[in-house]
Amino acid sequence: MSESEAAEEEEQEAADEEVVAEEEAEHEAATGAKLFEKWDVTGIEYVDPSTERYLNVTPVEHTMGRHASKQFQKSEISVVERLINRLMQTGENTGKKQQATRIVRDAFDLVHERTDENPVQILVRAVENAAPREETVRLKYGGISVPQAVDIAPQRRVDQALMFLAQGAYNASFKSPTDAHEALASQLTGAADYDVQSYAINQKEERERVAAAAR
Repeated sequence: MSESEAAEEEEQEAADEEVVAEEEAEHEAATGAKLFEKWDVTGIEYVDPSTERYLNVTPVEHTMGRHASKQFQKSEISVVERLINRLMQTGENTGKKQQATRIVRDAFDLVHERTDENPVQILVRAVENAAPREETVRLKYGGISVPQAVDIAPQRRVDQALMFLAQGAYNASFKSPTDAHEALASQLTGAADYDVQSYAINQKEERERVAAAAR
């Protein structure tokens, strides 16, 4: 091995060690951090083992698009930030990240007042309860479309649950005296308690009912 190659290898090793040290420092700094400087994200309990790996909980509520360039890496984002992003996917709220973050923060405060529990735990439980297990697809046989029930992948189950929660909050607060954070808090608590009157649970039950009829 030449001297230049050895020097390059040493520089690469030093760079790798520096990256590892930075990652360890970030992990140590985040260990004691809290979501919204208030809610502890450690000790969260998961009931559904299939969705556990896709319900990432971190004290970071805004990663500034860190995972935007990585395909299929959305599950590395905190589930709280994913809920915030879902709230922005309407015509009136597009791009308003600070407003959506404030809605979630106020909703968490209200959830804690109503349940006296960690709102992060309530969110995880709501997503697990609102995640549908079956849905239907259209298969064509000789030009005839036939509905067919299929199982839903765990990652899509989480996506669907977050969509139901955001849509329920939007429907309850749009052109209504109900504030957005109050509507979101009601959706979270209702889904966590598996209240069939809540929008998210109602949509889940409807999806599974249609799929059961198409088996």
